[in-house]
Amino acid sequence: MSTYDPSSSEPEGGGKPSFDKQPPSSSTPGETPPNGSPYDTNAYGAGPYTGAPFGGDSHGAGPYDGGPHGGGPGGAPYGSPGGGQPAGMPPLGTWPHRILARVIDYVLIQVIAFLLVLPFTGFGNRDGWTGGVWVYYGLYLIYEGLMLSRDGQTLGKKVMNVRVAMLADGSSPAGSAAWTRAAVYTLPAAVCCGIWWLVDGLFGVFNKPYRQCLHDKAAKTVVVSTR
Repeated sequence: MSTYDPSSSEPEGGGKPSFDKQPPSSSTPGETPPNGSPYDTNAYGAGPYTGAPFGGDSHGAGPYDGGPHGGGPGGAPYGSPGGGQPAGMPPLGTWPHRILARVIDYVLIQVIAFLLVLPFTGFGNRDGWTGGVWVYYGLYLIYEGLMLSRDGQTLGKKVMNVRVAMLADGSSPAGSAAWTRAAVYTLPAAVCCGIWWLVDGLFGVFNKPYRQCLHDKAAKTVVVSTR
């Protein structure tokens, strides 16, 4: 038999409030917080420069996490919102390293090109040298497109400890991005006799904050250090 008095000001249950029902939650599971940064998460649940989907190890650390340069989501200067670069991005590749990487690749491919042409024509006339140059441009386009789509590094870049990464998420420029970068670097030079490389490089010198040359702009890539 209930002892509850309807005229009493106290609720049923001896004045003890009920905890059976809780107010509905204002957030939906999986919903991005309203104040979140666009670099906080991606489709894989990790930041664009962190997490296993972009080359992380078994511990979930991405290739841009931590390191002696202070990278990583909480590092400085690249991990801070005012650093001017996506969180976790490593230091940009230095110009001496980038230029030397190009020189190494140039010499390597040029030697191979002339060795391929030599059995068919001599170098005692202009045709021999011209043929070698055209073979060089073709080989270099294929070489760079294939190497960058593989892991973002040519042999020269491996030696100089730099690599090409997509600016948006740090991944290797696979597919069209790799071939776009290679084509924009190589094909105009074949038409302009190498003057294009000077224009392309000077654009990168004055570009801020990512030091992107025109071929980087076209492919939306950036050159970063691997140290």
